Parts: sequence; structure tokens; C-alpha cells
Amino acid sequence: MHSADPDRYLDRMPYRRCGHSGLLLPEISLGCWHNFGHVDDQHEARAILRRAFDRGLTHFDLANNYGPPPGSAEENVGRFLAEDFAAHRDELVISSKAGHLMWQGPYGEFGSRKHLLSSLDQSLKRLRLDYVDIFYSHCPDPKTPIEETMGALATAVQQGKALYVGLSKYPLKRLKKAVRILADLGTPCLIYQPPYSILQRWPESKGIHEWLDEKGIGSIVFSPLAQGMLTGKYLDGIPSESRAGRPEGFLQTEQVEQQLDRIRQLGAVADEAGMPLQHLALRWALQQKGVTSALIGARTVAQLDDCLDALDRPALTEDLLKRIDEIAPA
Repeated sequence: MHSADPDRYLDRMPYRRCGHSGLLLPEISLGCWHNFGHVDDQHEARAILRRAFDRGLTHFDLANNYGPPPGSAEENVGRFLAEDFAAHRDELVISSKAGHLMWQGPYGEFGSRKHLLSSLDQSLKRLRLDYVDIFYSHCPDPKTPIEETMGALATAVQQGKALYVGLSKYPLKRLKKAVRILADLGTPCLIYQPPYSILQRWPESKGIHEWLDEKGIGSIVFSPLAQGMLTGKYLDGIPSESRAGRPEGFLQTEQVEQQLDRIRQLGAVADEAGMPLQHLALRWALQQKGVTSALIGARTVAQLDDCLDALDRPALTEDLLKRIDEIAPA
């Protein structure tokens, strides 16, 4: 436990340094976008957090609007943190975000100083925490001056309400400007969070991951399993309990149908490699340049365990990577 080598930090979970910072993150982190809202099974949600921590996963990722309803994921996770993890706060990395619609009215979304700092105060109350480890601007705001948004992030650190700041889903031109402003404010950007999977490779094709790697900024990718499309669960139809089958889900039936041919081809590659499709997809994401950690969601403890078991799989060979590129090019 005294070594700074990420590969030796915990026997149960490999860690990677986040860019040029001193922060180590687990190769797989737990996202609370789904499955932690008031509509979900709270007993299972609590068990997922406990199991994740027992397996060495120390990073829980949230946002103000996660649920449903918005805010309920933070409320529930905050309760579990207070009841089960109070003695382990210094062993956890907790992140939250603001920017997407959270409450009605002129201050309930986007990148104004008013929204970001008010939202952070609300998140801390729901999470029952004095600070979050990482606070993100969840999305770019085309109407608010970027200097105002970055200034609000810097203020969050200066006030002791966040240790680090990050950016999510910013296009490269705006990302470069935001990173430069944050550096000038003395609050460097720690990490970037984009959607990224075999089926959605724009951070790679637009040169974002290469630029982040050059600048020493970490990247934590969400939806590496394409919201479950890269698990094979949809090959025989739309299960009623799946994301595409739930009325409040973000994944639409049409999205699944558009990708079915590629999913089947990737499933065949995974079969030949001797691993399930979800393990192939996670190993692929973690082998891409600039990726620090992959955020996974889990509806059950069994799903969590299965995702973490992907870390025991061997690295994908150059031949496998080439075949994946042929099926789903960047």
C-alpha cells in the first residue's frame, strides 16, 4: 500500500495515473447515471456500491440530474455513503457535474456561474459531503462566455468544495480554450469525460484523445458498452428490463436496430477470442490511447462483477484490434 505504482496499488484493481496529476483512478469506475434513482431497487443499488468498493473500485461518478427523478441518484448515494462509507471518505473519489437541465427557471441549466455554484451546493447537500473530488462542467454552453464557466469551476476549488475540475463532452476547439483558461486561473483541468465505445469513436476520430494525451489530461470514458448494446443482450429482441425497454431510458429501440449488424459481427469476433462481447468492448476501450478509466453502469451486483472480471482478460491482439476497426471504423 506504500507504492505509488498504479499496477501495485491494490491487488484487486489496477490503477492508472490521471494524466500528469498525482491522482490515481481505477481502470474501471462506477457510473451512477442509471440504477440509483428513486425508481430503482435501493437494496440492489446499495449492494452494488458495497461490492464495488470490496473489489477495489474507489471512484463513484454522479451528476446533479442523475435519477430519475433528477437529484435522486445523489440523494441515494449520499445516504449509502453516510451509512456505509463514512469511515472511508479518504479512500473514495466522488465526482459530480452541472450543466444539463436540473430545475426549471432561468438558472436551472447550462454554464453560468449562478447555475454551476448553486448546483454544486445542492449536490453537496444531497451527497452529505463537504466536498467532491472532481466537479465537471457537464456540457458546453454556447451562450455563456467560457471565461465565466471556467471561473466558476476555479471558484469551486478555491472554496474547498472540489479538489479537481473536469470537462465533459466539449468539442476540441472549445476544449482547448477551456483548458487554457483553467490553466491561467491556476486550476488545471484534471480530466475529460466523453461517451466512447467501439460504436461511438468521435473522441478518437476528432483528435481529442490524442490531444489530451499530449497535454497530460486524463480521460474517463462513459458508455463503453454503448448503454448495453455491446453486451449481446439485444441480439434476440428488446428485453423489457433493458435500457431500451424502459420508458424512462435514454437508449431508444431505433438506436439498437441501427447497430444490430455491427453488434452481431463484433459478437462473432468476441466468440472467436473466447470472451463475451462486453469483455471485448471494455478491453478495447482500456487499450485506446489516452484512456485513463472506463465508467460502467450496473443494474445488479452480478452485472458489476461481470464487468470487473473483464480486467482478468488478456489484452487484445493487434489482429483483434484490426478486425474491430474493420467492423466499426473511427
